[in-house]
Amino acid sequence: MSEAMLSKVRKLLAQAEDPACTPAESAAFTAKATELIARYGVDRALLAARDPTTDPVGDRVLDVVAPYARDKVGLLAAVAEPLRCRCVRRRQGNGFALHLFGFASDLERVDVLFTSLLVQAAHGLAATEVPADDHPAAFRRSWLAGFAEVVGGRLWAAESAAASESGAPTMALVLTDRSDRVQRRLSEEYPRLRTAPPRRLGGTGFGSGAEAGQRANLGGRDLGGAAAGRRLGR
Repeated sequence: MSEAMLSKVRKLLAQAEDPACTPAESAAFTAKATELIARYGVDRALLAARDPTTDPVGDRVLDVVAPYARDKVGLLAAVAEPLRCRCVRRRQGNGFALHLFGFASDLERVDVLFTSLLVQAAHGLAATEVPADDHPAAFRRSWLAGFAEVVGGRLWAAESAAASESGAPTMALVLTDRSDRVQRRLSEEYPRLRTAPPRRLGGTGFGSGAEAGQRANLGGRDLGGAAAGRRLGR
């Protein structure tokens, strides 16, 4: 992502996170940041359709560590899929190695958003009181599930809006082709993948996490990502 784009997004996020900002102002800044990063993805897709060398299909591996490693994986998947990336989970120690596949620009967007959202999730959990009648770990897992589900839905909506507003009559075909090419790359690397069974979570934090997901900034990077991973274990 260009430095000019990152600068715009960071400024919007700083304004949205200012304690003096009203909820309405914060929502407006967040919406603009989300719009910018979605437009960036569409612009890169159109450019690559004309010149494939500008945005090749690639992959990268992200380490997701304990605590709550599986729940962080769920958040990563919620970010990756709307941005046309696919991920394969591999057990690694007490965490996971996530093998991501996608176009270079989309992998970059996933990395940016996931890093920021880990920080936001850590802050949200730290500010949320666990009910006395709920187990702390169960509550936090269900909170993270709610957070991830709402974030994923917001990203799908932003990506769809950016594509429809691009003005390119072939935009849907371009994006479908990109998704197909990513899937082929993944299938070449992992021809015998198994789908993980759905999880059953017993905590009561889903609604609170979903509300935090509605407030989450979806447009930039917070360099405190490593510290966020530690804070999630509080």
